[in-house]
Amino acid sequence: MYQLSDTIAAVSSPTSDKAVIVRITGPQTIEKINRIFLPKVKAQNRAIVQGRLRLDEGFQIEATIYLFTSGHSYTGEDLAEIHFWSNSALTEAVVERLLAGGVRPAGAGEFTARAYLNGKMDLAQAEAVNKVITSSNRLQLKAAEKLLAGRLTETTAKVSKEMLDCLSLLEAGMDFSEEDIEFISKDAAIRKLKSAKDKLKQLLSGSISFEAVMDLPAVGIAGAVNAGKSSLLNRLLGRQRSIVSPERKTTRDVLTGIVESALTRYVLFDCAGLTAQAHSQIDVLAQQAAIEALNNADVVLFCVDAAKEDITEDTAIRQLIRSRTIIAVATKTDLLDKTKLKENTSKLGKIFGTKFLPISSITGQGLDLLRKAIDERLANELVSGDARAVGVALTARHKQSVTEAIDNLSQAVDELEKDNDEVAAMLLRAAFQSLAGLEREHIDEKILDNIFSQFCVGK
Repeated sequence: MYQLSDTIAAVSSPTSDKAVIVRITGPQTIEKINRIFLPKVKAQNRAIVQGRLRLDEGFQIEATIYLFTSGHSYTGEDLAEIHFWSNSALTEAVVERLLAGGVRPAGAGEFTARAYLNGKMDLAQAEAVNKVITSSNRLQLKAAEKLLAGRLTETTAKVSKEMLDCLSLLEAGMDFSEEDIEFISKDAAIRKLKSAKDKLKQLLSGSISFEAVMDLPAVGIAGAVNAGKSSLLNRLLGRQRSIVSPERKTTRDVLTGIVESALTRYVLFDCAGLTAQAHSQIDVLAQQAAIEALNNADVVLFCVDAAKEDITEDTAIRQLIRSRTIIAVATKTDLLDKTKLKENTSKLGKIFGTKFLPISSITGQGLDLLRKAIDERLANELVSGDARAVGVALTARHKQSVTEAIDNLSQAVDELEKDNDEVAAMLLRAAFQSLAGLEREHIDEKILDNIFSQFCVGK
């Protein structure tokens, strides 16, 4: 386990950078810095000091010290950062000089572990630090930032307070059972616990896992046969991935490609054209594969030929798509003049009850707006989640703790209905402890070691 009495140091900048940052934290930070650093100007209580690092008797290098006292530092202890321009050999020499003076090498994630142990952040926020560091796209970064801002803790803290209030009243009633005093009725207690359970269920259903954000989101293109889906796929991918032909049913399988958008990377796929009624076994199989892929997609582009007059088939196909995030697209707008295009898109909007985005894969009209709409919907779908829910990304540990709390609450309600107040109180206490584990209470040392071992050294 981590020893807070030690003063630790590590390189916290990327090894490929010439600008190097060495971090030091612990009770002897200032003393250890003074042993190797010669300030240009002697001044007390300065946060930024320029000077030279003394590596040996005849060798010094320029450096700047950034000093953060315990009340204002990341770790909750005195912390210093040594900034200098160097190479790997000199960086190693600086670290060795510190270690020779009695500083211990920091372990993986030990700076953030100290921030947690010193009460500068809760455990969920500490885990978010690592997610911020390791995020490889903006969706991951947004999800980690929400967790770091305390959105998970904020939600679970409210539920925990509700459970603790109910537990206190139940236990008070048991303590004064012989006095015939009712601190909370059975029905009221059950309502409170069911409300708490519902809020936790919303947290799970409206959030996603960090594992999901690490995988590429999927965007599917749906529509009737010959609705311009293949042309749109090729245009968004920037290359010829699908065969384009005036012949119906050119696409028979699910075609995919990777799109590099302004926000993130995602998988774009085009299915065989859907039909209101399949006429052959091949059509049936192709349609089943298409519907399954579309209903599992994060976003669906529902395409309707803007130049087509009869959209009976399109309205039937729309009923087959169950994805909750759909962008309605009016394709082939290059075939219409401005007046007819406005008339037809307005008509489509009224029939389907949503606004259609007019695009042309031939001229490129509306494609920038479509790309922006896709990015926005992906961000909302993967990070914000359901509008009623908190919309944070959860780790597997978070989900396990919340699930355990829900299970204990369900059992507590069952026991209350059977008038087993003591058992219900025990289960309610277990639910409270499950949520408390998200922040800092009742955390096993092995869990802490596992969490912080995933960090890189220096963070």
